[in-house]
Amino acid sequence: MVARGVSICGIGVVSAYGWSRRSLWDGLASGKPAATVVPELGRNPGETVWAARVGDGGDPLDGPSRFAQAMRAAAREAIEDAGTRGWRPGRRVGLLHAVVLGEVDLWRDFYVTRGGSLPVHDYLALMPSTPMSMLMQEYGFHGPAMNVSAMCASGNAGLITAKAWLDAGIVDDVVFVATDLSLTPENVAHFVRLGVAIVDAEPLDACRPFQLGSRGFVMGEASVAFVLSRHASRPYAVTLGGAMSHDAYHVTSIDPQLDQITACFTDALDNAGVSAADVRYLNAHGPGTAQCDAAEAAVLEQLFGPETEVYSVKPLTGHCQGAASAIEAAVTAMAYDTGVIPAPPVVAPGHPALLDGVTPLADGLTIKSSLGMGGHNSAIVLAPPS
Repeated sequence: MVARGVSICGIGVVSAYGWSRRSLWDGLASGKPAATVVPELGRNPGETVWAARVGDGGDPLDGPSRFAQAMRAAAREAIEDAGTRGWRPGRRVGLLHAVVLGEVDLWRDFYVTRGGSLPVHDYLALMPSTPMSMLMQEYGFHGPAMNVSAMCASGNAGLITAKAWLDAGIVDDVVFVATDLSLTPENVAHFVRLGVAIVDAEPLDACRPFQLGSRGFVMGEASVAFVLSRHASRPYAVTLGGAMSHDAYHVTSIDPQLDQITACFTDALDNAGVSAADVRYLNAHGPGTAQCDAAEAAVLEQLFGPETEVYSVKPLTGHCQGAASAIEAAVTAMAYDTGVIPAPPVVAPGHPALLDGVTPLADGLTIKSSLGMGGHNSAIVLAPPS
């Protein structure tokens, strides 16, 4: 199945660490979380809110918002990166954009400040088609373009969709971008009320995936882009296959039987044409919540052997919501390129298979899981380019 795999041959990243994939990698390698105290995300004066929020730094010509600027900056970096690695676009370059909550700052201003009235040109900036259209125009791409949305699993959903397009011969190449810059005081407050987001403690104190004392996740933002193709000389990694399913159980909770999650993992392995024994790493959803961490730990122990190790970068990047699995897949791809995994430091007793800090990469495959709110299960299988 490696011959049927799709290469990740370009990566672009905007994160709370900065506006480049290099800033992401350097931040992760430092072991220091990207989150800081962001006073403007508090709903009350003096409220402490830790969050991994993307700062300013985009090009105003890319759009009026951080969202549009980050989307196009990440895509541009990925396209330029792919060019340096031997990629040349085919006739049909498709665009996929993973979005759960788009342009929240502009919509908030539209309703709260502008009273629902804008000039038509400014109103078009609210549409999810606009940043996609501008990117297609910039590069003269003419393949299909559409949005995908599967909550926190949207990054995996986009990679699976991109591979399906390529396998079906619908496109020659795909640019896939996952963007989530949705941190507003209202959104943060409601995730706190749901009992999953932690804002009143430093990230490594609050978010400890697969360790004692974890209380949830610190919220984050990101835009992450990939160029996917079968025509590149120096790819980062190869997407061998993947799978998605739905629990059909609850709007927030995981089905405690874990049947659908487990089946999703096995379906992903079957789709990729590999066995569980080939998997060296589980790049986990790992949000630090009790039910998600317990579910993934159970699948790890049930399906994989003792050599399969696990890690989650959410303590460092924050939980980037609709862009979460994309930024985490980018970490695996860059790990294959650099030879090290920038896992967070372990700060409390935890699972025996949990990686502790920056770790030399061993041979083998990575399965990247992501469990989206509402029952979205997903897993993709990534391999080194060789």
